[in-house]
Amino acid sequence: MIFVLISFVFGTPLFSQKVFTTAYASQAEILLYETKQKSEADILIYKVDYASQVNPAEGLWLDVEYKSQADWLVFWTKYRSQADCIVYFVDYRSQAKQNICYLNDKGRK
Repeated sequence: MIFVLISFVFGTPLFSQKVFTTAYASQAEILLYETKQKSEADILIYKVDYASQVNPAEGLWLDVEYKSQADWLVFWTKYRSQADCIVYFVDYRSQAKQNICYLNDKGRK
């Protein structure tokens, strides 16, 4: 498995990133599934509106318009069993959780 749920020294954190959603799973570096239950999530994310708000110390995401602007290419799966990481979107910035889901430098296989 390419991600772990514990802080990994040489990994790149999935939290606090600029992400681009791809149309095909084969183009993605990570497959994500959005859960409706906070307790099921591997990572708690708060979406921000501007790149300047993305902060490495918090679980903040920015959806970018262009692939070249992204730190991660993601694909949203319909099924939980296909996902590399389970995501829950929180309503408040203070609820975002860091240090939960890490990837190695190569992304997914």
